[in-house]
Amino acid sequence: MKNIFLYAVIFLTHLATCYAQDTIVLKSGDIIQTKVKQVNATEVIYKKYDYLEGPVYAVLKSAIVEIRYENGSKDIFKDEQENGTTPVIRTETNEMYLKGQKDATRYYNGYTGAGTGTLVTSLLSPLVGLIPAIACASSQPKDKNLQYPDPGLMKNKEYNLGYNQRARKIKKNKVWTNWGIAFGVNLVAVLLLSVDE
Repeated sequence: MKNIFLYAVIFLTHLATCYAQDTIVLKSGDIIQTKVKQVNATEVIYKKYDYLEGPVYAVLKSAIVEIRYENGSKDIFKDEQENGTTPVIRTETNEMYLKGQKDATRYYNGYTGAGTGTLVTSLLSPLVGLIPAIACASSQPKDKNLQYPDPGLMKNKEYNLGYNQRARKIKKNKVWTNWGIAFGVNLVAVLLLSVDE
Protein backbone atom coordinates (compact mmCIF):
# COMPACT_ATOMS: atom_id res chain seq x y z
CA MET A 1 0.00 0.00 0.00
CA LYS A 2 2.92 2.35 0.72
CA ASN A 3 4.18 1.79 -2.83
CA ILE A 4 0.82 2.81 -4.30
CA PHE A 5 0.89 6.03 -2.32
CA LEU A 6 4.52 6.69 -3.35
CA TYR A 7 3.73 6.11 -7.04
CA ALA A 8 0.70 8.37 -6.87
CA VAL A 9 2.67 11.18 -5.20
CA ILE A 10 5.48 10.93 -7.77
CA PHE A 11 3.01 10.92 -10.64
CA LEU A 12 0.99 13.88 -9.39
CA THR A 13 4.11 15.89 -8.56
CA HIS A 14 5.46 15.32 -12.04
CA LEU A 15 2.19 16.32 -13.69
CA ALA A 16 2.10 19.54 -11.69
CA THR A 17 5.62 20.52 -12.74
CA CYS A 18 5.17 19.54 -16.41
CA TYR A 19 2.12 21.68 -16.91
CA ALA A 20 2.98 24.71 -14.74
CA GLN A 21 2.31 27.92 -16.65
CA ASP A 22 0.41 31.17 -16.43
CA THR A 23 -3.15 31.16 -17.78
CA ILE A 24 -5.08 34.20 -18.98
CA VAL A 25 -8.87 33.75 -18.99
CA LEU A 26 -10.62 36.18 -21.34
CA LYS A 27 -14.20 37.47 -21.06
CA SER A 28 -14.85 35.80 -24.41
CA GLY A 29 -14.23 32.44 -22.73
CA ASP A 30 -10.88 31.87 -24.44
CA ILE A 31 -8.01 30.57 -22.31
CA ILE A 32 -4.44 31.49 -23.23
CA GLN A 33 -1.49 29.43 -21.91
CA THR A 34 1.23 32.01 -21.35
CA LYS A 35 4.20 33.36 -19.49
CA VAL A 36 3.09 36.78 -18.28
CA LYS A 37 5.88 39.32 -18.67
CA GLN A 38 4.22 42.50 -17.39
CA VAL A 39 0.91 43.80 -16.10
CA ASN A 40 0.61 47.56 -16.55
CA ALA A 41 -2.24 50.06 -16.17
CA THR A 42 -4.14 49.10 -19.33
CA GLU A 43 -2.76 45.82 -20.67
CA VAL A 44 -1.02 42.54 -19.95
CA ILE A 45 2.15 41.70 -21.90
CA TYR A 46 2.85 37.99 -22.39
CA LYS A 47 4.51 35.32 -24.50
CA LYS A 48 2.93 32.07 -25.56
CA TYR A 49 3.99 29.26 -23.27
CA ASP A 50 4.96 26.92 -26.10
CA TYR A 51 7.23 29.56 -27.69
CA LEU A 52 8.87 31.65 -24.98
CA GLU A 53 11.54 32.93 -27.37
CA GLY A 54 8.88 34.06 -29.84
CA PRO A 55 6.58 37.02 -30.41
CA VAL A 56 5.36 39.32 -27.67
CA TYR A 57 1.60 39.72 -27.29
CA ALA A 58 -0.58 42.21 -25.43
CA VAL A 59 -4.17 41.97 -24.27
CA LEU A 60 -6.20 44.77 -22.74
CA LYS A 61 -7.04 44.29 -19.08
CA SER A 62 -10.66 45.12 -19.92
CA ALA A 63 -10.85 41.86 -21.94
CA ILE A 64 -9.54 39.69 -19.07
CA VAL A 65 -11.50 37.92 -16.34
CA GLU A 66 -8.45 36.63 -14.46
CA ILE A 67 -4.83 35.56 -14.67
CA ARG A 68 -3.83 32.33 -12.93
CA TYR A 69 -0.09 32.26 -12.28
CA GLU A 70 2.01 29.10 -12.21
CA ASN A 71 2.64 29.55 -8.46
CA GLY A 72 -1.10 29.26 -7.79
CA SER A 73 -1.86 32.95 -7.20
CA LYS A 74 -4.50 34.85 -9.21
CA ASP A 75 -5.23 38.37 -10.42
CA ILE A 76 -8.95 38.98 -10.94
CA PHE A 77 -10.05 41.87 -13.18
CA LYS A 78 -13.64 42.90 -12.35
CA ASP A 79 -13.66 46.67 -12.62
CA GLU A 80 -11.66 47.22 -15.81
CA GLN A 81 -13.42 49.62 -18.18
CA GLU A 82 -13.90 48.95 -21.87
CA ASN A 83 -12.30 51.66 -23.96
CA GLY A 84 -13.58 50.62 -27.38
CA THR A 85 -10.28 49.30 -28.75
CA THR A 86 -9.52 45.81 -30.01
CA PRO A 87 -9.09 43.51 -27.01
CA VAL A 88 -6.21 41.35 -28.29
CA ILE A 89 -3.27 42.95 -30.08
CA ARG A 90 -0.46 41.00 -31.66
CA THR A 91 2.65 43.13 -31.45
CA GLU A 92 4.95 40.86 -33.47
CA THR A 93 4.35 38.14 -36.02
CA ASN A 94 6.41 35.56 -37.83
CA GLU A 95 4.62 33.44 -40.39
CA MET A 96 7.58 31.11 -40.99
CA TYR A 97 7.67 30.13 -37.31
CA LEU A 98 3.94 29.34 -37.39
CA LYS A 99 4.37 27.36 -40.63
CA GLY A 100 7.15 25.35 -38.95
CA GLN A 101 4.88 24.55 -36.02
CA LYS A 102 2.01 23.49 -38.30
CA ASP A 103 4.30 21.31 -40.42
CA ALA A 104 5.75 19.60 -37.35
CA THR A 105 2.25 18.81 -36.14
CA ARG A 106 1.46 17.35 -39.53
CA TYR A 107 4.66 15.48 -40.42
CA TYR A 108 6.63 14.68 -37.26
CA ASN A 109 6.15 11.20 -35.83
CA GLY A 110 9.74 10.27 -35.07
CA TYR A 111 8.97 9.85 -31.37
CA THR A 112 8.01 6.18 -31.60
CA GLY A 113 11.35 4.85 -30.34
CA ALA A 114 11.39 7.14 -27.32
CA GLY A 115 7.71 6.55 -26.58
CA THR A 116 7.87 2.77 -26.98
CA GLY A 117 11.07 2.48 -24.92
CA THR A 118 9.52 4.49 -22.12
CA LEU A 119 6.31 2.44 -22.23
CA VAL A 120 8.05 -0.94 -22.11
CA THR A 121 10.48 0.08 -19.36
CA SER A 122 7.73 1.71 -17.32
CA LEU A 123 5.50 -1.36 -17.61
CA LEU A 124 8.27 -3.31 -15.91
CA SER A 125 8.74 -0.63 -13.25
CA PRO A 126 7.38 2.94 -13.28
CA LEU A 127 10.27 4.13 -11.11
CA VAL A 128 12.88 2.67 -13.46
CA GLY A 129 10.79 3.97 -16.37
CA LEU A 130 11.31 7.51 -15.09
CA ILE A 131 14.94 7.33 -16.24
CA PRO A 132 14.23 6.94 -19.98
CA ALA A 133 11.16 9.17 -19.67
CA ILE A 134 13.18 12.06 -18.27
CA ALA A 135 16.07 11.48 -20.67
CA CYS A 136 13.85 11.25 -23.77
CA ALA A 137 11.51 14.08 -22.80
CA SER A 138 14.35 16.49 -22.15
CA SER A 139 16.28 15.78 -25.35
CA GLN A 140 15.76 17.43 -28.72
CA PRO A 141 14.59 15.04 -31.48
CA LYS A 142 17.41 13.91 -33.74
CA ASP A 143 17.53 15.60 -37.13
CA LYS A 144 17.09 12.27 -38.95
CA ASN A 145 13.80 11.71 -37.06
CA LEU A 146 12.25 15.12 -37.77
CA GLN A 147 10.68 14.08 -41.09
CA TYR A 148 10.30 17.65 -42.32
CA PRO A 149 8.67 18.04 -45.73
CA ASP A 150 11.18 20.39 -47.38
CA PRO A 151 14.91 20.60 -46.51
CA GLY A 152 14.98 24.09 -48.02
CA LEU A 153 12.50 25.38 -45.46
CA MET A 154 14.67 24.08 -42.62
CA LYS A 155 17.35 26.59 -43.69
CA ASN A 156 15.01 29.39 -42.59
CA LYS A 157 15.87 30.13 -38.95
CA GLU A 158 12.31 30.85 -37.79
CA TYR A 159 10.79 27.87 -39.61
CA ASN A 160 13.49 25.60 -38.18
CA LEU A 161 12.89 26.93 -34.67
CA GLY A 162 9.11 26.50 -34.95
CA TYR A 163 9.41 22.99 -36.36
CA ASN A 164 11.98 21.86 -33.79
CA GLN A 165 10.10 23.30 -30.82
CA ARG A 166 6.80 21.71 -31.84
CA ALA A 167 8.53 18.38 -32.56
CA ARG A 168 10.16 18.45 -29.14
CA LYS A 169 6.81 19.19 -27.48
CA ILE A 170 5.12 16.35 -29.40
CA LYS A 171 7.89 13.95 -28.38
CA LYS A 172 7.76 15.08 -24.75
CA ASN A 173 3.97 14.68 -24.59
CA LYS A 174 4.12 11.20 -26.14
CA VAL A 175 6.84 10.04 -23.75
CA TRP A 176 4.98 11.27 -20.65
CA THR A 177 1.67 9.91 -21.94
CA ASN A 178 3.26 6.48 -22.34
CA TRP A 179 4.81 6.70 -18.88
CA GLY A 180 1.40 7.66 -17.46
CA ILE A 181 -0.26 4.70 -19.22
CA ALA A 182 2.34 2.31 -17.82
CA PHE A 183 1.98 3.85 -14.36
CA GLY A 184 -1.79 3.42 -14.56
CA VAL A 185 -1.46 -0.20 -15.65
CA ASN A 186 0.91 -0.89 -12.75
CA LEU A 187 -1.36 0.90 -10.29
CA VAL A 188 -4.39 -1.12 -11.42
CA ALA A 189 -2.35 -4.34 -11.21
CA VAL A 190 -1.21 -3.54 -7.66
CA LEU A 191 -4.77 -2.66 -6.62
CA LEU A 192 -6.13 -5.88 -8.09
CA LEU A 193 -3.44 -7.94 -6.39
CA SER A 194 -4.05 -6.22 -3.05
CA VAL A 195 -7.83 -6.86 -3.31
CA ASP A 196 -7.26 -10.56 -3.95
CA GLU A 197 -5.21 -10.95 -0.78
